[in-house]
Amino acid sequence: MIVAVEAQKCTGCRICELICSFSRFNEFNPKRSMIRIFKNERMFLDIPVLCNQCPEAPCIISCSAEALKRREDGVVYVNRDSCNGCGTCAQVCPTGAIRIDPLTGKALICDLCQGEPQCVRWCPTGALSLGDFDTVAGVHAWQDILTEKWGIPCPLDEG
Repeated sequence: MIVAVEAQKCTGCRICELICSFSRFNEFNPKRSMIRIFKNERMFLDIPVLCNQCPEAPCIISCSAEALKRREDGVVYVNRDSCNGCGTCAQVCPTGAIRIDPLTGKALICDLCQGEPQCVRWCPTGALSLGDFDTVAGVHAWQDILTEKWGIPCPLDEG
């Protein structure tokens, strides 16, 4: 399963960030959210960014603490007890979706809320939807919009 993003529907309301942090940590704190809205003021774009559940998962490969794993259903997750907060996973993430929790120093990565992502449930515009990785069209639509439609490279890519 994966959360598919239709960036053209996103209004930048940030409800997804708030509900994510609230459902996980019982506080409305976007800095602790596992989804974030990338705002490009120059291009007037709001792009939801969260884990794309990469098949090769460079975050898992690079984690020296072996804190990042893949569940039986294919979803990447972090074992916070094992995470040493080194940030390597965040550095190698091709979409910039992994961040370090400012309070615990541990990696934050979307684990799809055990199959019921609250960001999908609460998104008022339908910019987020849940689907199968192999069948969801436009999983990387936000990257395509930035590079093809708007002529700028994806700001979250380092390459």
